[in-house]
Amino acid sequence: MKRILTWAAAIVAVLGLAVPAARAQTVDDIIKRGTVQIAVDPTSAPFGITGTDGQPDGFDVDVARLVAKYLGVKLELVPVTSQNRIPYLLTNRVDMVISLFSVTPERALQVSFSSPYAAVGTIVTARADRKITSFADLKGLKVGVPRGTIPDNLLTKMALPDVQIVRFDDEATSIQALVTGQVDALGSSTTALIVLNRGKAQKEFERKLTLVENHFGIGVRRGQADLLQWLNTFIYAIRANGELNAITEKWTGEKMGPLPNI
Repeated sequence: MKRILTWAAAIVAVLGLAVPAARAQTVDDIIKRGTVQIAVDPTSAPFGITGTDGQPDGFDVDVARLVAKYLGVKLELVPVTSQNRIPYLLTNRVDMVISLFSVTPERALQVSFSSPYAAVGTIVTARADRKITSFADLKGLKVGVPRGTIPDNLLTKMALPDVQIVRFDDEATSIQALVTGQVDALGSSTTALIVLNRGKAQKEFERKLTLVENHFGIGVRRGQADLLQWLNTFIYAIRANGELNAITEKWTGEKMGPLPNI
């Protein structure tokens, strides 16, 4: 029996040597393939929308286009939601995530983030004529949130008494719920407020409360130091040459503000 176990151990060792160790995807791997696969959310304007041609467009998509341009490869956009963007990344269905991906310590346990390319506040929005000056004023109200997002997490942790949190599958649906009166207020980004008031001479909606200021980074799988370094260099370059500011002004109507480095 001892001899059989010894042989078994030897076979396992040989087979182990025969199996190549898994390695993180590199910049060279992407260039060799000729395509970069990037996850984007086409339902969270202005960072992600569906264009008139039926294809994803928006702030994040323009950044993704620049990633492909600087890598010298074709771009393959993969539509995702806030719930499945991390699973898509961790199961190798995409190379990276550019999808309103706020940098948080909790998410960094699963993925690695590049330096931020955008900053957006997480706020509570409501109609201008609704009086909300403190979190206590949310008592008895329905507050809509995109499921699994920063506002969902923050408001859930706050456990405000007599406040009903209503979760929707994406930001576009939650915005529509506020417009139609399904909810009284909306926990979302400042970009949602831009969408709500776009094209209106009189602003119907306004920021009521601020939950946190968020910074969006590009997400990759942990351990991909080569790809992460390239992305940080890429972001530095498009900040410096004005391309990122042009995207910011195009989609938000404002100049790019200061951004931290990771």
